[in-house]
Order: sequence, then C-alpha cells, then structure tokens
Amino acid sequence: MHLPLPLTRDLVLIGGGHTHALVLRRWAMAPLAGARVTVINPAPTAPYTGMLPGHIAGHYSREDLDIDLVRLARSAGARLILDRVVGLDAVGRVLNLQTGRVLDYDVASLDIGITAEMPAITGFSDHAVGAKPLDVYASKWRGFLADVAAGRSQPRVAVIGAGVAGVELAMAMAHGITRLGLTPEVHLVEAAGDLTGTGPATRKRLLRALVANGVTLQADARVQQITAQGIAMQDGRFIDADLVVGAAGAFPQGWLAKTSLQLTDGFVTVDADLRVAGHDSLFATGDCAHMAHAPRPKAGVFAVRAAPVLYDNLRAVLTGQPTRPFRPQRDYLKLISLGAKSAVAEKFGLAFSGRWLWQWKDRIDQSFMDQFRTLPVMAGPTLPQTRALGVEALGAVDQPLCGGCGSKLGAEALYSVLHRLPAPQRPDILSKPGDDAAILAMGGASQVITTDHLRAFTSDPVLMARITAIHALGDIWAMGAAPQVATATVILPPMSPDLQTRMMDEVMQAASAVFRATGAEIVGGHSTTGAELTLGFTVTGLCEGPPITHAGAKAGDALILTRPIGSGTLLAAEMQMRADGRHIAALLARMAMPQGDAAQVLRDAHAMTDVTGFGLAGHLLAICRASGLGAYVRLADIPVYDGAEDLAAAGIRSTAYAANSAAAPVTGASGARGALLHDPQTAGGLLAAVDPDQADSIVAALRALGHEAALIGSMTAEAPAIRCK
Repeated sequence: MHLPLPLTRDLVLIGGGHTHALVLRRWAMAPLAGARVTVINPAPTAPYTGMLPGHIAGHYSREDLDIDLVRLARSAGARLILDRVVGLDAVGRVLNLQTGRVLDYDVASLDIGITAEMPAITGFSDHAVGAKPLDVYASKWRGFLADVAAGRSQPRVAVIGAGVAGVELAMAMAHGITRLGLTPEVHLVEAAGDLTGTGPATRKRLLRALVANGVTLQADARVQQITAQGIAMQDGRFIDADLVVGAAGAFPQGWLAKTSLQLTDGFVTVDADLRVAGHDSLFATGDCAHMAHAPRPKAGVFAVRAAPVLYDNLRAVLTGQPTRPFRPQRDYLKLISLGAKSAVAEKFGLAFSGRWLWQWKDRIDQSFMDQFRTLPVMAGPTLPQTRALGVEALGAVDQPLCGGCGSKLGAEALYSVLHRLPAPQRPDILSKPGDDAAILAMGGASQVITTDHLRAFTSDPVLMARITAIHALGDIWAMGAAPQVATATVILPPMSPDLQTRMMDEVMQAASAVFRATGAEIVGGHSTTGAELTLGFTVTGLCEGPPITHAGAKAGDALILTRPIGSGTLLAAEMQMRADGRHIAALLARMAMPQGDAAQVLRDAHAMTDVTGFGLAGHLLAICRASGLGAYVRLADIPVYDGAEDLAAAGIRSTAYAANSAAAPVTGASGARGALLHDPQTAGGLLAAVDPDQADSIVAALRALGHEAALIGSMTAEAPAIRCK
C-alpha cells in the first residue's frame, strides 16, 4: 500500500463534455498521485447529445441522457465546482467564473461545447431557442409539449437549418407531438436549395422520411426576423410557429473571443496533441476546438476518440513527459434518427435505413452511457477477521465515516460528559449545559459564543467554507443574537505551498463573505495540516433582549421548521455513489443559504434551536427536556429533501444514525420518514416553538423569503418525550 502523496499540481477540466467525462472515468481507474483534479460545469449532470433526438421523440427520459458528474467526480477523486467559466488568462493560468470566483491552475483543458443560438437573427434571443446547449433546449421542449397538451399552444414548430441535426430534430419533434394524439405542423427552414451534410442517397431517404413525419421543407428560404408568432422570411412569406428552434450550424461560446487564445472562426485552435496553439499547459477538445492539423466537422465521434489521447497527454504534461498526437479518422458512420424507432445510416457515400439501424444506434448509445452508470468504486473499509467484542454493535462500521454532522459524537455521550464537569463558578456565565451557545453577561447586554467544525463532505472548498460558516452561525441565530466576530480553524490536506495558498485563500474569502454579510467579521484563527479538509469557526453574537433558549416553550405552542431534513442520508449516499447528482446539487445549494432573515421572523419564538448533528428528534427532545414538556410531530408535514426518503427506504443511513436513534426515541415513528427524524443535519433548519395564533403568518413570512418552512407539530403538557400523530 502506497502512502498518499502531497498534492502539488492543479489540473482543471473546464466543462463536462463527452471527452472530459471519459477522461474522468479513466482517471478513476488510474489516478495520478500528487495531482488535484477539478471539474467546472454549470450543472451537476452533462447530457449525452447522441440520444437527444430520441429524448425529443419520446423514446428516452431526460434522465437517460444524463451523465451524473457528481458521481463521476466522486469516482475519480475530483472536486466538482458547479459554476461557469467566463474568462481565461492562459499566460497567468487564471480562470474567471460566472459567480465572480477566481481560480488558478497548472494545467487545464477546455471541453465546453458549442451553441446553436443565432443572435444575428433579429428576435432570435427573445422568441427562439438553440438546439444547443442541449439542456436548455430539452427543458424548453418539455414545457412546449406540456402547453400543447393543455391547449395553451398550437402544435406548430419551425426548425432553422436542414443539416443532419435539424432534420433529426424536426422529425423527432413531429413524432413527439404525434404521440400526444395531435397532428404536428413542422417546417424545416433552409437557406440552401436542399438538405445539407449528407450524400445524395441519404438525402433521398431523409426527404421521404420528412414527408412521412409531416415535416415541410422550406428550401431557398432566408430568415429575416423571428417574432412571437413565428418566422418572417426575406421573400415576404410568414411561417406560423409556437416554437422556433435554431439548428443551423455550430457557434462558439462568445467569451472565447475576449481571450488572447488563437481562434479559428471563433473556435480554439489546437495542435496535433490537442494543446492550444501557443500554450503548453492548456488543452481544448470536443466541439469547442478546431484541429488545425486535421480539420473535421463538429461530431461527437471525434470527441469520444480523443479521450484516450487527452488523458495520456494531460498526465504527460503533469509528469514532464512527451505528448502524443491525435489522429482522427477521415470518415465516420452517421446514424440519423427518423422520428419513430427507425434510422438511416451513411458511410463512404452508401446509405441504409430501417428499424434495425435504430436498434443498432440504441445499443451504441446505451453502451456509451453504461460506462457512466457503472463507475469504478474505491474499495471500502473491510473488517479484520479478528476483532474485539462489541464492534458490530456500533452499527455502520463497514461504510466510510460520514462528513459534516454525520461524523459527530452521539448526544448521550456528550450530555453525560458535560454533566460531569464542575458547575461554572463565574457569575457572568448564564447558560446551562445543553444550550446552543454559551451566554455571557457583558455589562447590560448578553453575548453568546459557540464553536463548530465539520469534516469536508464536498470537494469544493469554497462551498464547504460557505456551508460551514452558515452552520456555525446557526447557534447564534437560534438564540436570537446578531453575529459579531468569528475565528477560523482550518485543517488542510498535505499539499505544496502554492496549493496551500490557493486553498486557504478560497476558504477564507468565501467564509469572510458569509460573515460580513451578517455584520460579523473574521478576526483570526488557526491552521494546520491533517488527513483531510476540516473547517471550523468560533462565533460570538450580541442579544438586544434575553437570548432565546430551549427552555421557554409552552404547552400548545406550534412547532415550525425552516428547512427540510435528510441531508445526512443524502451525503452518506453520495459518499457511496448511490445518490442522484441533481439531488446533491440542490441540497448543497439549500445548505449554503443563510438563515439570518428567518431568525428575524422567529425573533418572538418561545424556544428555538438549530437542527444539526442530533437530528430533528434529538434537538426537539432537547427543547422538551429544558421546557418540561412533550411534543408531537406530524411525519407527513415535515419537509424532506428530494431523494432522501427513497434513500432512507433503501436502507441508507448516516454513521451517526444509530446513536441518534437510541438517544431520542419517537413513539409511533415508522418507515423511511420515521428514520429521517434521527438523520444528522448539517446547516439544518431552525426549529422554533411559537404562539399558535401566529404560526400561520410566520410560516407565510418565511416562505416569502424563500425558506421551505412548515408547521410540523405542537408542544404538549406531557412528560418530555416525542410522539408521532
């Protein structure tokens, strides 16, 4: 077994295109020690364009097209940043992201695809959609189909461009409308006199297929303007259309023109080894690249075949070895869908058609996607054959230790230790054991102080810093205090001084922005090196009035929760590569939302806490015990993160689940939702006991601010315990 080496080089993959996805899969099987891989993509999934016509026609679901970049990055040991690159300094090796973030790199590669948007056509940006980016077009199509099915729109479509893509999509959309039981009216608009991009034999078959699908070819037609009603042509004709799709060629991403990179017709010029001309540390591949040594049309087959070469050359540059050239094939098989499950094939000028060709294409596409449905998984921990008594009783010892609050100690252990400590002798300490934060008398005011730290559960240090800061602020907000100052504790994994500086700067800038937005400031802290990224903050806050504690709840109070539960289950599943990347992205986005405004709405709460490591049941039981009351909750009314309930039903549990369940039993809780009551939360919601007469208006105010707040139960005049009703 090799010892892990310090990280010394940053490799950044810009975009989640097909080539980069295949490179990541290869990296998962054979990573390069000492290299930190980062993937930057605006979405947690990357669509496979080869199956787009089948999706539009209704043969595939949207999920069938998606490469889950969250799972892929986990498999490859890469960090995933959900953002978009909008600027690049190839000399300084600096990337500018859409959110304002700046990222340094040592070696980078571009695979950002193309766009089919046509801003040069008047009205296109307002009234049409490009066939690429795929996700935008696919979403627009689903909305259009829903409107057509509901009678809000007419089944009228116009496609600009009669190349292979335009022909496929025109027939696919016609078929998709036919599946609704309606008669489509689809026009294929082409400035040339015939279909383009295929040979004569193939064109004949495609023209017959267009007629069979009810698609009208408008040849020698030049677009003058697009309106909300359709397309105005230069010859005075008008084509009525409720949806206009642009498929007339490939256009480069606009921001590339603002860089100093060598471009050919707007595309990044690359040498034979796929390095950007004039820049030894920058590569480009896929549709965004122009291969000066072997120009080829924009086709996914070249991107797929470039992946092994790009993988080898990235490793070569990172290790100081020579690169090798990419030699793309001169011709390739074209498989063109015909709306229904039939296709035309063309190669070497020959054409064939039939249902068997669609089945063949489907097998090829499914084979490609299967590479990302079954990913290489690092071997998990194994139990020694001989072990001490009691190991099995601890529960999830055969799964990786969870990050975030899923790694924290159980409530019973902490409570027993705290109650054995000597009682505070200082008269300015007003808090009791178990309060969310210590309460200190400061003249005529009250100051609260708390500390928290988290093992990393996301590989993006900026997102991790933001969530950790919000998590630490939870105790301050829960006590009704205004954040004041914070000190940081940062543990970085072993890495070179340059990478240490990069990561520390990312962490501190992100955390500082969170605290400053609340009126607080970071005033110092401590750093060290450890096995993994771990972040923590000690935070103080000032209370204008008496702090809100666990002890003020009254019988009949309504219980309000400001945020869904299930983060521990989702994060545990993500570590096991069993979570949906879309659900993880939505979860992290919610966790990164501050709750200071929610705390203001709840400033008159009788009792309040933030739901974190002990789970909803554990934190509610703390209010019950401190207030001398019972509580009931309505399982059906508790908000749950997307995907969490299904994962819980499948048996996914955080490593803290067993201790939480034992410490806070809930009478009447069962099933997946019952299990989620004990799920440890990170940056969880505020749980407040409020006057029942004000509960509805409070929930409405919280929802108006964007919080997924819910009324989940009540406090009862019973012994401290929780039951479901």
